[in-house]
Amino acid sequence: MRYEGNIFRPPSEARSYILQCTVGCTHNRCTFCAMYKDKKYRVRPLEEIMTDIRMAGGYYGDLEKVFLADGDALAMDTSDLLEVLSELYKTFPSLHHVGIYSSPDSILKKEISELTALKAAGLTIAYLGVETGDPQLLKDIRKGVTYEEMVEAGKRVRQAGILLSVTVLLGLAGRTPQAVDHAVKTAEICNEMNPDYIGALTLMLVPRTELYRRMERKEFELPGPFEILDEMRIMIQHMEVEGTEFRSNHASNYLPIKGRLPKDKQKMLELINDIIRKNDRSYLRPDYLRAL
Repeated sequence: MRYEGNIFRPPSEARSYILQCTVGCTHNRCTFCAMYKDKKYRVRPLEEIMTDIRMAGGYYGDLEKVFLADGDALAMDTSDLLEVLSELYKTFPSLHHVGIYSSPDSILKKEISELTALKAAGLTIAYLGVETGDPQLLKDIRKGVTYEEMVEAGKRVRQAGILLSVTVLLGLAGRTPQAVDHAVKTAEICNEMNPDYIGALTLMLVPRTELYRRMERKEFELPGPFEILDEMRIMIQHMEVEGTEFRSNHASNYLPIKGRLPKDKQKMLELINDIIRKNDRSYLRPDYLRAL
């Protein structure tokens, strides 16, 4: 198997075979992200991808889970993606899960019939970086879409029958009054999509990003651990989703929690409130562990 540059995947894809279908990210302009700064987006030749699948078949024999990388593999031509899915299911008889990173723009460029065809061919889950529901903050971080476009992208995935996993980014508004709006409006955008999974990550300032440079210029200040927890508390408090799994188990998070909404909502809020009330950092993941 061949990989170009660093490879990233969601936490839930830890046991998946990662197949690099594209290199880099189609957008690659978000102010907080440095994941693909060393890559120029391109689609790998289809025959090269097929060769990698056959190599993986010879090495692993059989697999149950596959993740299609890099940052926006959904941007590939639908016909090519359908061929990739067909080859994967042909090669791995036990395969039952194929995940993919998807930008809102690449989703919006697909007809619903294309997304439905991908679902029928075995694409099971799409990961969408929502980050925030605050319209101004979406613009500030250069996400490339409006609130309404982000909602439409999420709804299209759900309409096609593909599981939708969204990520939201705690701390993105910095240490400002806008943090409350960020938390509330992020809950609201999730309510409109009603995704199957919500993954809350905590912002980590990374060199070579615009947000890091703003921090160096004293134009951005990262909230402290308990401010981040309060932001997550407000977010969960305003969520009115049904049957959604909420997780903050990413390495960036101070407090790993998970639960199903709305069933576990009160339990999660009680845990967060109790830790905030005690103001004891021993309950939180240390900064050095968050950086691993």
